[in-house]
Order: sequence, then structure tokens, then C-alpha cells
Amino acid sequence: MTFKSGPNGRPASLLDPGAQKPTNPGWFRKGQSGNPGGRPRRSSRGPETSAFEILLDKTLTVTKDDKTREISMEEALQQRTFHDALAGKRMAMREVVKWIIMREAWFAKHAPPLRRNLPYKTSPDPDNADAALVLLGIAASNRDRADLNLERAQLLLEPWAVQLALRRDLTDRDREEVRRSTRDAETLLWPGSRGQ
Repeated sequence: MTFKSGPNGRPASLLDPGAQKPTNPGWFRKGQSGNPGGRPRRSSRGPETSAFEILLDKTLTVTKDDKTREISMEEALQQRTFHDALAGKRMAMREVVKWIIMREAWFAKHAPPLRRNLPYKTSPDPDNADAALVLLGIAASNRDRADLNLERAQLLLEPWAVQLALRRDLTDRDREEVRRSTRDAETLLWPGSRGQ
């Protein structure tokens, strides 16, 4: 195809809208792709890591209560998010709730099955429990009732064990029962009083 030059050395096709456009060797024919090889694949070095992933691989040295230890950046971010959640920041609270949900789902999926048929063994002999109480020093034989020749030994609870079990909402009847069943009951310090 030949082009006629118009005024000023320009091709005539640019001046005449009806003229046919010249072909350009850089243009592609109709139906031919401009990139026949497609997008080039990623390099064979493996997947590219983001800057955030590189940052998570770093470690920090933390000193708390005069103890120094190294923690990962991920753990540091988690601790900061947890502290922000405790401070009332809503985004951090949402993130912590997501962690809890994910943790519960993981435990539900990976937890060992519950054993429903656990063997339950009991001893019909109450002397076993009495012997254990004496062995552990929780109870001692009641010398006042030793001469009654009963089937089971009569025991009295040690004051220290009773003292640990005392509660503030005892009725007068409960207090009398405790006094009757405790060795050296007068040494007990009752809650809310100075040794009744």
C-alpha cells in the first residue's frame, strides 16, 4: 500500500478520514493474541514471602521481673492484642473472641473421645474410709467411746481439718454437731467470733 503525503509531510490517511489506515508491523492480526506465551510463571525460588511474614519470623528479647527471654514477633503481637482487649478496645476484643472460637473448634475436633464407661469401684466396708482418715491425720480415735465395744471405731475430727472446713453460715445446731464431732473443739476459731 502506498501512502500519499499531504501538506506538511504527513500521511494523506490522517488528513482524509475516508482513507484506509496504514498497517503497523507492531499490531496483531484479528484473532491473534498479543501475548501468545501467557503470563510468565513465578520464579522457581519458591513462593515469595511478604514483608509481614518476614517480620513474624523475627524474635524479640523481653525482660519481665528481672527475667530475660526471647519471644517471637507473633507472640508479642498476640500479647499486645490481648492487653488491648483487656483495656476495652473493641477491635482487639473481637480478635480475642475469634481466637477463643478457633481454639474451641480445634479442641472439639482433636479432643480424645470421652470415656463414658469408667469403672466405679466402692468398698462396702466403711472401715476403709476410717482408716484413711486416721492415716491422713484428719481424724483420731475417740477414747471416751472406746469402751462401748461398737462394730466400728468411733472417730473425732482433728481441729485443723474442721477449721479449714468452717463456713460463716453455720446454724447453732451445725455448730453443736461440729463441737460434738471434733477433738479439742474448744480450740476452734469460729468465723465472725473470737473463739466461742
